[in-house]
Amino acid sequence: MVGAMPDARSDARPDARSDARPTILVVDDDPEIRRLVTEFLSREGLDVEQAEDAETMDALLARRRPDLVVLDLMLPGEDGLSICRRLRTGAGPAILMLTAKSDEIDRVVGLEMGADDYLVKPYGPREHLARIRAVLRRSADRRGGAEIPSRRFAFDAFVIDLDARRLTDRQGSTIALTSGEFDLLACFVQRPRRVLSRDHILDQVRGRGAEPFDRTVDMLVSRLRRKLASSGAEAELIATVRNGGYLFTPTVKSAS
Repeated sequence: MVGAMPDARSDARPDARSDARPTILVVDDDPEIRRLVTEFLSREGLDVEQAEDAETMDALLARRRPDLVVLDLMLPGEDGLSICRRLRTGAGPAILMLTAKSDEIDRVVGLEMGADDYLVKPYGPREHLARIRAVLRRSADRRGGAEIPSRRFAFDAFVIDLDARRLTDRQGSTIALTSGEFDLLACFVQRPRRVLSRDHILDQVRGRGAEPFDRTVDMLVSRLRRKLASSGAEAELIATVRNGGYLFTPTVKSAS
């Protein structure tokens, strides 16, 4: 099974954690969806497990308790609504329900069964991540548990808050960025000092359906460079690598 698995330990127990990262359990019978979701969430710093049905999910839950279950409504055997009802009988994990159905009745039933949020397929990966983080925060607030790690980073003369989608300068003033410019900067900040190809950047900024020869990346880089330079950047922050792509040059540190 693909995904981050817990370390094998003789004293393993359902709530054992190998690190402080939130753990997400993706329950979906489509292997390609599980793979794509696992890869994306793992790149975003989440610890991800996978299950294709209720039986596999129960086996995972017996040894590890996730913070949130991303649960598909339509599953072979026991369906998502039944699983949701069962998980909600105790102090179970938060639940984000997924379905290809768009009827309001399905959303209402899912929420009444105890789901914390509901997302209708098809959906964008950024929206999926935002919903997951929102549910995790609400769940942590309700239970008085540990806070979700901040995603605020400092580089050069700036601080970026990935969750609030806000970039500020050293005086704390907000720098206005378009959605595409912010997504591009977020991509660089999370992968500093690495050469990123245009295709990789385009995948992060616009998703897998984007045209691979789209010139959006070059235009976004140009605009972002100008805005950072005019806002007090102390150096050229985005270097062009011939036949390679782009490189984010500054040191990036946690600002939490």
